[in-house]
Amino acid sequence: MKGIDTKPWGGRFQEEVDKFFEEFSESVSFDHELAQYEIKASLAYAEALKEAGVVSEGEFLAIQKGLLEIEEELKSGKFVFRKEYEDVHMNIEKALFEKIGEVAYKLHTGRSRNEQVVTDFRLYLVDRVKELKVELKGLMETIVAKAEEYYGIVMPGFTHLQHAQPVLFSHWIMAYYEMMRLHFQRLEDYEKRLKICPLGSSAFAGCAFRIDRKKLSQRLGFLEPTRNSVFAVSSRDFALELLFILSLIMVDLSRWCEEIILWMSPEFSFIDLPDRFCTGSSLMPQKKNPDGAELIRGKASSVEAAFTQVWGLMKGLPLSYNRDMQEDKPPVFRAVKTTWQCLRLMSLMVAGLVLKKENIEKHLPQGYLLATELADYLVYKGIPFRKAHHITGQIVYYAEKEGKNLENLTLHEFKQFSDKIEEDVYEWLTIENAIKRREIWGGTGFNVVKQVIEAAKKELSESLHV
Repeated sequence: MKGIDTKPWGGRFQEEVDKFFEEFSESVSFDHELAQYEIKASLAYAEALKEAGVVSEGEFLAIQKGLLEIEEELKSGKFVFRKEYEDVHMNIEKALFEKIGEVAYKLHTGRSRNEQVVTDFRLYLVDRVKELKVELKGLMETIVAKAEEYYGIVMPGFTHLQHAQPVLFSHWIMAYYEMMRLHFQRLEDYEKRLKICPLGSSAFAGCAFRIDRKKLSQRLGFLEPTRNSVFAVSSRDFALELLFILSLIMVDLSRWCEEIILWMSPEFSFIDLPDRFCTGSSLMPQKKNPDGAELIRGKASSVEAAFTQVWGLMKGLPLSYNRDMQEDKPPVFRAVKTTWQCLRLMSLMVAGLVLKKENIEKHLPQGYLLATELADYLVYKGIPFRKAHHITGQIVYYAEKEGKNLENLTLHEFKQFSDKIEEDVYEWLTIENAIKRREIWGGTGFNVVKQVIEAAKKELSESLHV
């Protein structure tokens, strides 16, 4: 019984495993995170074996009792994982053996660690995705609340980080709602491909015992069993797809944090963050640094790196299972946790964000935000847009040299560039007019932005389920 007492594959080998190699190759130091899912899958598999007549009712009850005891030890923190047992699966099998004897080894009938790990991994991610959706929805609710809180405040909109056109702050921040909404939808769609059950695939050729895979799948909360056993144990598409979605989320959070950092600087001074999300300097007493935003921006790189790591891991592997694939879990575990933390922190920061209305208003006269309105005015006077654009550019250049805003130019000065310009031009050259002219779905008009906010509130309450 040497092989059973030491390694599950020890019967064919005559040497003990090198201690350094044993330490090098273990995975229980990280895959212990899957322990509760190993228990869940094992309980379902034991029942499937009983129904297939492979284990008796009494053997099933013994296995069930032992697994439930181990589950309680896991929950209480009393369970001790041992590296010499390689992974989470063998640690639990050995613990079960210690409780119920050799009946424990019947649980592995027709089953392989190749399918166990991918089943546990999928079950683990089902729960993590649900948690991510909760945080995404929470952030979306926070965005809507902030858009309502500061509805009506106009700020400079930017392209190339230069003043471009006036825009409602509510419209600007709701852009992030749209980003998060699409991420939520991606996770919902992803769940259809995540929730397929590999159990019953065995090592790669399929279980040789007549277990009911459909019933097994349903017991574990999957939508259906996998359709190909080779695919089931050798694919990590579900890990890569989630990492891609998480990378997209973190890219958008990072861009948003960049804006927060800029807007909190004295040069902008558009916003302030509560002290509880900032830190100071060990040298400069006056400093208030937006470290929360900076850390989210920094952590985005580790999530993107996780995607690259697993992509590189999988790109050259032949079918079916290869030991390389045990290295998929650490980057996924880290990326999921990091993204969850960043979503939570972002929601807290945005909820506490204060808009400095007076400072924002000081920026509105800068950068000729109303230049496009002047070009549009000329179009309404019958001038082709390209020509109107050119004329407006000349007027802006003139105004810059004179140190004036467009609305401060005299009618005489305007007419030097086009005799089409009349007194009514000044009705066009107001911030309010620029906003009102964009009452188009998806635009920054006062009414349409309010409609979008209301639509988002309805969507959050009725359509986005976690």
